[in-house]
Amino acid sequence: MSTAPELVAVVGQGYVGLPLAMRAVEAGYNVVGIDLDQSRVDALTQGSSYVEDISSEAVRSALDSGRYVATDDYARAHAFHVAVITVPTPLRETLPDLSFIESAGASLAGQLTPGATVVLESTTYPGTTQELLVPILESGSGLKAGVDFFVGYSPERIDPGNQTYTFVNTPKVVSGIDTQSLERVQAFYSSLVDVTVPVSTTKEAELTKLLENTFRHVNIALVNELAIFAHQLGVNVWEAIDAAATKPFGFMKFTPGPGVGGHCLPVDPSYLSWQVRRSLGQSFRFVDLANEVNEHMPDYVVQRAIELLNRSRKSLNGSRILVVGVAYKKNSGDSREAPALRIIELLSGYGASVSAADPLVEDHRWPAGARRVVLDSDEVRDADLIVIVTDHDEFDLELLRDTDTPVLDTRNSLGHVTDGTL
Repeated sequence: MSTAPELVAVVGQGYVGLPLAMRAVEAGYNVVGIDLDQSRVDALTQGSSYVEDISSEAVRSALDSGRYVATDDYARAHAFHVAVITVPTPLRETLPDLSFIESAGASLAGQLTPGATVVLESTTYPGTTQELLVPILESGSGLKAGVDFFVGYSPERIDPGNQTYTFVNTPKVVSGIDTQSLERVQAFYSSLVDVTVPVSTTKEAELTKLLENTFRHVNIALVNELAIFAHQLGVNVWEAIDAAATKPFGFMKFTPGPGVGGHCLPVDPSYLSWQVRRSLGQSFRFVDLANEVNEHMPDYVVQRAIELLNRSRKSLNGSRILVVGVAYKKNSGDSREAPALRIIELLSGYGASVSAADPLVEDHRWPAGARRVVLDSDEVRDADLIVIVTDHDEFDLELLRDTDTPVLDTRNSLGHVTDGTL
């Protein structure tokens, strides 16, 4: 007698949840993808993907298998075997906003039955799983965590646009509130990924995610500030970084840029800083300084733009500025917290006429302060200044190599050894 595949509920069908849902279908699970954004549900139901790492063909294949459904109704996930929460955890006026986790937990509690496992993947401060999520699940279900059901934490490691390290071949850190919970969580993810990395408690797993992104955030701030000073000293920071990267030990390459963006770097380190301040009454000075440096990189980019225009005896006010790339990272359409948004806002505030090109960013995420254009020879010729913010592979950057229009290259994508490189 055959048994039906286990039911997996994935709460949140965005950059983290959708790849997880598609992989779970591929692994043989029945999957309910829950998202309260009706436009997302409609798109997925029609077989259309809005996440660049997941093709529409993959969504249609999942639908055709009969083992995937997208919905905003938690009741469709009643009596789930495993539920994974992948909702956002944004900052609201510098304070962590856990309302999405709270809402997801309360809604899942009503569908929770004995033997089920709930896993949190959303980035948060150490203690959230045990101290916030577990009480919500227990209160709403009348069941006891660790006795009637199991709970764990597994930090997401999705890197949008990365074709080398995918959901499957990136090691997955797993944890549980007790031994049995860890066993359940590890068994589930072992069916989806190549390698799992168990840690002793959910707090260590939560800290792992914050450590990974704080490490990146601090080192990016270091090279960003170094780039500012190197320019003032007349030194090519890019050449120095490439030279340092030839050292086979004791150095890891990070490169400057116009700032940080996405759902991780502008947010995650602040969760750790907030928890240290709240619990210990101390400041996390490295994080606070990194925030200060990275948050002000768009201001530095605009100041460099003003310098380049001045050399042509032009004012930023009234100049035509072409911004190349709006997304926060190369080959991604994700514009959340993207430096380009602040750069465009500043340029417009100075009276510039701003156009921007980015074929990967969707219309509904397009910044209001920039006219949408295609990067072509006409736009290059008509601009007074071009600012490369995100160097997607889709762009024909050869158009910018031989132009007479000044170019401020914040990514060193043209390989220029000129004052036009950040």
